[in-house]
Amino acid sequence: MCWRRLLMRRNHYFLFLGLLSIAIIMLKYVFQPCGLDDLHQEANNLRNWYCKTQFFTSMKLSSRDQTNCFKIIKGDQQAVQWALLLQKNASNKELRVNEMDYLNFTKDCEHYKTSRKFIPFPLSKEEENFPIAYSMAIHEQIEMFERLLRAIYNPQNIYCVHVDEKSPEIYKKAVRAIVSCFKNVFIASKLEKLVYTSWFRAQADLNCMEDLLKSAVPWRYLINTCGTDFPIKTNAEIVRALKVLNGKNSLESEKPGGKEDRWKFAYKTSSASIEKTDITKGPPPISSPLFVGSAYFLVTREFVKYVLENPEVQKLIEWSKDTHMPEEHLWATLNRMPGVPGSSPYHEKYDLSDSNAIARLQKWQYHSGDISKGAAYPLCTGIVRRSVCINGAGDLHWMLQQHHLFVNKFDVLVDDYVVECLEEYLRDKALYGEEPRAFPHGLQL
Repeated sequence: MCWRRLLMRRNHYFLFLGLLSIAIIMLKYVFQPCGLDDLHQEANNLRNWYCKTQFFTSMKLSSRDQTNCFKIIKGDQQAVQWALLLQKNASNKELRVNEMDYLNFTKDCEHYKTSRKFIPFPLSKEEENFPIAYSMAIHEQIEMFERLLRAIYNPQNIYCVHVDEKSPEIYKKAVRAIVSCFKNVFIASKLEKLVYTSWFRAQADLNCMEDLLKSAVPWRYLINTCGTDFPIKTNAEIVRALKVLNGKNSLESEKPGGKEDRWKFAYKTSSASIEKTDITKGPPPISSPLFVGSAYFLVTREFVKYVLENPEVQKLIEWSKDTHMPEEHLWATLNRMPGVPGSSPYHEKYDLSDSNAIARLQKWQYHSGDISKGAAYPLCTGIVRRSVCINGAGDLHWMLQQHHLFVNKFDVLVDDYVVECLEEYLRDKALYGEEPRAFPHGLQL
């Protein structure tokens, strides 16, 4: 009997060692470093679940505890009023990080990109196979530039950053430091001294167009942005929206409607302002009519190439250089000219307002009010600057229901909560592939 008990104990011991070895092997498999393939698979086993949870947790962007972003986004008025009150009473409205901070952060680029939570690889094959080009015109608020870049950054895309030549040297140095940490982000090869409503805003985009065409990245569409923009769609949603366009451009383009004075007379630009002269300009050097729109566009690669190479387009560009707010008629007109890639006919049936285009959403003061009584959009809950809403937390619920890809304008010194909540919302949606819910941070198996 004794030898039988000893044999059973030995067998149990070896069985235990065998099971322990199997468990160790399984744990090593589950918890070994995760690869891209692990993250692109469904979370249908322990390893996939572990990899996704580990990555998602490291990439989350969380807002401060003082506000409940989920409730704000859902339109909870108590949460909105609390956020607006906190912002109004903020005693120290300044950027949380400055240029010197970024010069220090970027001394170690890998640590900078990880600690600031830039997406390190495409989150889907669909996004990887549809690279997008961006032209970014900026001039101030270094923190806002970084937050915009992080919101739209994906390693398969390409980004041209145009910094106002008039910006302080410390600002330009900080931008260069951030850009130097990314292979697919660069400063425009030629910088302009930007003057509000003058030609140089359009020239900044043209400079980036030239640089982007020289890039080896096979981008499909170009989107231009400025430092007060922020997306309201994830990169995956932007890709799908661009696919739906099917080779067409999308930008505001309507009949002038009384804005002809912008090009009837020549305008003179000084270092700080633009002034109307008494010199009457001749008619535009094209056979199709002029249209007006905005500075913002979504255009195809073929459109960009055509604009830079076509002789008739080059004549229109030269003619526009001494007009007022040329960026608001140049792109709108090009998108209605026959033969221009991605354009639409200039018949009035193809007029497109900023509300119907998908490039940019803006709340104009004179169109805001009670929607039930015919207003185009609700009242601004931030402040109004140059007749445009600087968005506040109370604007989030409405804007996220719109079809546009970007919204203008944001200013973290006016309302930082709206940007924080938008960042958290977009990152959760990008990671989990769905609208954030009341408890958006757990991975569902």
